[in-house]
Amino acid sequence: MTPLPPDNHVHSEFSWDTDVGSMERTCARAAEIGLPSIAFTEHVDPTPFSLAGSGPYVNEHHRAMADENLVLTPPPLDVTGYLASIERCRSLFPGLRILTGVELGQPHWNASSCAAVLRSGPFDRVLGSQHCLPHDSGFAEPWYLYPLRDADEVMRDYLAEVVRLVGSDAPFQVLAHIDYAARSWPHGEFEPGRFEDEFRYALRATAASGRTLEVNTRIPLHATILRWWREEGGETISFGSDAHRPDAVGHGFREAAALAEAHGFRPGDHPDEFWR
Repeated sequence: MTPLPPDNHVHSEFSWDTDVGSMERTCARAAEIGLPSIAFTEHVDPTPFSLAGSGPYVNEHHRAMADENLVLTPPPLDVTGYLASIERCRSLFPGLRILTGVELGQPHWNASSCAAVLRSGPFDRVLGSQHCLPHDSGFAEPWYLYPLRDADEVMRDYLAEVVRLVGSDAPFQVLAHIDYAARSWPHGEFEPGRFEDEFRYALRATAASGRTLEVNTRIPLHATILRWWREEGGETISFGSDAHRPDAVGHGFREAAALAEAHGFRPGDHPDEFWR
């Protein structure tokens, strides 16, 4: 049986958007299920965005951080506390490879603030994410925009912004969840074939940038997107559960690994390497 891949996208109590995260309990779960490696890629999100309305990621924890206009400006990462917790967990779980990391939100819009975080400590895994789109005079996530605009237009705008993200010189290795906007798709099961040209263009741009595509298992990556990645020149993939609570680490990894193997990707020589 193929060993489980490393989980390169995990959040703990140091990510602003979870109030149930625990680095120590996540490491314990990772060791229990046999993950070879785990990367705590905590959120760095300098972009304020609207929480008005009801969405999949709106709860009292998030609302408490928003201003009177329901605009949330995510707090900065406590790098000192985070790195100290990493070292403590490395001593507690010597058999588990524990990597540092960050998930940079819209780093092509926030170059100076993201660069400052990267200078503040050693980070083994750096993810680039597109969570928001411009809206009116601010920014909003796809779930907020779908009721206000044509859903197809929102998806196409999202993928166009992904192209700008990967085409920038933002310092990240892995494009996280290219299908993020599909998580809140308002019209039943999401079919990527409806946006084949836009997905292929974004995947081709990602491959041309030399970056790695993430197979995110929070909502399983559609097999068609992984096939397009191969066809558009993609050479490496990274697996990420996007876990925000300890019991979600490595979620769906057996199925994701089987999908990756079916599309010709294989583990590297070392347990924490990207699959090629």
